[in-house]
Amino acid sequence: MKRTVTGGFLCLEAALYLAFLALDLTGRSGATIPLKYAGILLCLAVSLWSACRGGEWLVPLALQLTALADSLLLVANRYYALGVLIFLGAQTVYLVRLLRGTGRSLWLLRVALPLLAGVVFCLLELATPLNLLAGLYFSQLAVNTLAAWLAPGKRWRCFALGLTLFVCCDLCVGVFNVPGLFPAVLFSFARVGMWLFYLPSQVLIALSGFPDKAQGQ
Repeated sequence: MKRTVTGGFLCLEAALYLAFLALDLTGRSGATIPLKYAGILLCLAVSLWSACRGGEWLVPLALQLTALADSLLLVANRYYALGVLIFLGAQTVYLVRLLRGTGRSLWLLRVALPLLAGVVFCLLELATPLNLLAGLYFSQLAVNTLAAWLAPGKRWRCFALGLTLFVCCDLCVGVFNVPGLFPAVLFSFARVGMWLFYLPSQVLIALSGFPDKAQGQ
C-alpha cells in the first residue's frame, strides 16, 4: 500500500512538474499557477497520509505553512511580507525537527548570517523591511540545510537534498526580484529556475517524513 501511494504520488508530481515547466518555457507562465499549487497541496496531502501511518507530524505542519505562504505569494500574488513570515515559520518548524532528531542548532550561524545579510543589503542600498525579513528567512533555511547534511541516515539525506533545492529556488527568487544586479541570461534562467527547483524540494521534504520502513532504512 505504501509503495503504491508513494509511486502514485511521484507519478502525479512528475506529470504536474513537466506540464508547468513546458508552459514556463513557452512563455505561458500565467497558466501554470493551478498546476504549481496543486503540486504543493499534493505534497501536503501525502505528508498527512504518512503522518497518520507512523510518519513525522512536524513535516506536514511545515508543509501546511508552506501551502499557506504559497497561497499568498503564488496564488494571490500579494501580502509578500506575510508570506515570507509564514515561510520563516516553516523553517522554525524544521529547526524543531532538527533539534529533536539531531540535537544540532548551529545557533552562532543562525545569529551571524541575518546580521551579515543586513550589512549586505545596506551596502547595496536594498535594506527595505521586506528584504531584511527575507534575509532572516533565507539565513534560517541555509542553516537548516547545513544541519540536515550533518545528520546521518537516508531520511536526513532526503531532507537535506530537499532543503538544498529549496535554497536553489530562493536564490533564483532573489535574482528574479533584483534583475539589475545580474546578467540577463541569469535572470532568464531564474524565471524558470524558481519552480524547476521548488517542487522537487517539497517532494523530497514530504518523503523525508515517511516512516523509516518507507524510506528503506
